[in-house]
Amino acid sequence: MPSIAKATAADRSNLAEPPEELVARAMEAFRRHRDQIIATDVIGIADYAAHSRLPRFYILDPVSGRSQTLLVAHGRGSDPAHSGFVQQFSNRPGSAASSSGAYLAANRYVGSHGESRRLAGLDPQNSNAMDRAIVIHPAWYVGPDIVAQQGKLGRSDGCFAFSESDIGTVLNRLGEGHLIYADKI
Repeated sequence: MPSIAKATAADRSNLAEPPEELVARAMEAFRRHRDQIIATDVIGIADYAAHSRLPRFYILDPVSGRSQTLLVAHGRGSDPAHSGFVQQFSNRPGSAASSSGAYLAANRYVGSHGESRRLAGLDPQNSNAMDRAIVIHPAWYVGPDIVAQQGKLGRSDGCFAFSESDIGTVLNRLGEGHLIYADKI
């Protein structure tokens, strides 16, 4: 595994790479689900310990250790007080919460939010992802302008919501068969 700079929760405002322990968990998930993952050039990692105003979604090249960071919203059920921090995860239908664990990127489609990608939950804590319609989609409430206005992003219904300017990059780089991992450490 590449050498990735260590980062603490207090240092997350300057992160260019995901925390080492989060990468280790994502790589363990990659090994655990290897038989289902067909695309291995990059993986997506959501660091839900970081505040939503920070770029906390990483598209990571596991060989070089290089990553691209993006803003990503979490579910409103994970942050009922809208503090900008994930307080809890849920796999329960109707919870509007984000779920932790490993996901497999599935088919691309055009839905109510525009170009989107379905996700299959690979772990017990996110096994209802398809039934809950947890997907990658663009959202007006994600972007630097929203952070500047509100100090945090808006919230999804549990989906990985990205800015309209970033969604093309996410959908293209994390195509069908890629691993996405979400957690907070």
